[in-house]
Amino acid sequence: MRNWGTVTALEEGKCYRINRIELQPGHHISTQMHYHRSEHWIVVSGTAKVICDGQEKILIEKQSTYVPMCMPHRVENPGVIPLVMIEVQNGEYLGEDDIIRFGDAEEG
Repeated sequence: MRNWGTVTALEEGKCYRINRIELQPGHHISTQMHYHRSEHWIVVSGTAKVICDGQEKILIEKQSTYVPMCMPHRVENPGVIPLVMIEVQNGEYLGEDDIIRFGDAEEG
């Protein structure tokens, strides 16, 4: 477990991966981008503050957002309960070395 929460791989295929992400209240993942994959985030429970290409939006249960390739992004949990999201990654390459992190206090 990372200090901000957990990522659980649910399924993986040739050009996709599905993860369950749980983000603790008051935490965030690092601002990052990917050259070879896009991501679709679906909020299962809690509240997500998503920053994508400098634009902020709040998502609640049953809402989703799309993060294109090469787009700086991050997600925060501004709420008081854990944020649970399903993340669908699509791309020709899904390796961990395709995560370009920008200077944030937390990693992930």
